[in-house]
Amino acid sequence: MRAIKLVRRFEPQNRLALLSGLAIVVLAGCSPSPEVATTAANVSLQADGQTGRWYSTAQAEEGQQLYGQYCAACHGPEAASTTAWKTPDANGDYPPPPLDGSAHAWHHPLALLDKVIREGGGPMGGAMPAWGEVLNTEQRLAVIAGFQSYWTPQIYDLWLEREQASRE
Repeated sequence: MRAIKLVRRFEPQNRLALLSGLAIVVLAGCSPSPEVATTAANVSLQADGQTGRWYSTAQAEEGQQLYGQYCAACHGPEAASTTAWKTPDANGDYPPPPLDGSAHAWHHPLALLDKVIREGGGPMGGAMPAWGEVLNTEQRLAVIAGFQSYWTPQIYDLWLEREQASRE
C-alpha cells in the first residue's frame, strides 16, 4: 500500500516516468543474455559446407588429435577398439566399445555423448574416466566430431535422425 501511495503522490508526468523506468528494468531482467554458451544441446545441426555434417573439417581434425591423446589408448586408433567389445573380461568388465559407428555410440544424442565424456562411465556402470576437468565443452564436442568423422554416411544419417528427434 505504501508504494502505491508514493506513486499517487507523484505528478502524472513523474508517475509515467517512474512506471516506464520500472517496466524497462523488469523487461531487461527477463531478456536472454546475448552470449549463449555452446552446449551439446544447442549445437547447430546444420550441415557444414565441406563435411556435410554438424561439424567442420577443423573441428574433426582437432577432435582426432584430442582423441589420439585422451581416448585412443582405450577405444583404439581410429575409434575401432576391439571386435570383442561385447565379451566381458575375467573380472566381468566389458572392454570400451568402438566409437567408429560399428557399436552403439550412434544411438546416443550429442548431449549424452558429451555427458559421458564429461562425467565418465561411472554413472552408467562403466570404467571410463571423466574428462570434464581436462576438456572444455568445445574440446569435448571436437572429440565427438573426431570420432563421428569415422562414421559411414549411412550411420551418420541414422544418428542425425535420432538426434533431431531427441531435440523435439
